[in-house]
Amino acid sequence: MNVYWLEQTGADVPAENDWLSANEAVCLNSMRFAKRRADWRLGRWTAKCALSVTLEMPAHVQALKKIEIRPAPSGAPELFFDNQPAAATISLSHRSGIAACAVGISGVEIGCDLEIVEPHSDAFVAEYFTIEEQALVARESAADRHRILALLWSGKESALKALRAGLRLDTRSVIVIPWIVSINRTGWNQLRVRYTGGRCTEGRVFHGFWQHADNIVRTVVAAPPPPIPLKIRTNYFDSASRLKPVPC
Repeated sequence: MNVYWLEQTGADVPAENDWLSANEAVCLNSMRFAKRRADWRLGRWTAKCALSVTLEMPAHVQALKKIEIRPAPSGAPELFFDNQPAAATISLSHRSGIAACAVGISGVEIGCDLEIVEPHSDAFVAEYFTIEEQALVARESAADRHRILALLWSGKESALKALRAGLRLDTRSVIVIPWIVSINRTGWNQLRVRYTGGRCTEGRVFHGFWQHADNIVRTVVAAPPPPIPLKIRTNYFDSASRLKPVPC
């Protein structure tokens, strides 16, 4: 079971909207605020680029128009191709003009998240983190405190997305356990998140990876346990209106 990872910025998104489906175009036009429109377009473009690779779809605009990301009743994204459920599961995250998309095969529980490494108050730590996580933060040096907080929060967000519930669940119902050991020089480190809520007395466990670069922490978790994420590179040829995605 491969998990694919793609990050893009607003500069990667075409100026035109001809790659949106009719329903998506209506949704975009209903948005009042420019930032919301820009973030939404960036997320949809990133997801469609990633899906065109993982589902081996034709790399042209007409095919991208047939890909739709629709919200489930829980708010989690669901995939459709030509109005039929697609054989893939995705998770999306936006932060500071960057969008990330993680893609797995249909039926896999998957979640991803981007977080900026930035200061947080002691009150924030006490309110949203478990006793175990607070102890982990307390053991870190002042220089590493911001990074570990970003990592723990991002891991929580990823797990809550994999649970298809998001922040409707208590953030203390998931406990993040990171390892700081880079794997095969990829920059990814191992991560485990245990969910203690629900009726499962022993707790469910998500496995995954985290990475810190350019002041951003990235996390992705899945069940069953995934291999190291495969990054995707895409090139958009505007003159030919074609997308050429290349896994790397």
